[in-house]
Amino acid sequence: MTVPEIAVRDWYKSSYSAQANDCVETGQLVLGGMAVRDSKDPDGPALMFPVDTWAAFVGAVKAGELSGA
Repeated sequence: MTVPEIAVRDWYKSSYSAQANDCVETGQLVLGGMAVRDSKDPDGPALMFPVDTWAAFVGAVKAGELSGA
């Protein structure tokens, strides 16, 4: 789905983003869950995740389980 086809409350960029348009943005879906898009293509496609999947991802990041090593 493209961004206009989904209902997102607001899009947010990380405060750690070094460049204004070179990052991902997240947005809470109106019907629950999260969406992720490329800030350089705000009208392009977005990935959508159910609440439990997003919570597991955030938990893994905070626990350092996704270090990329």
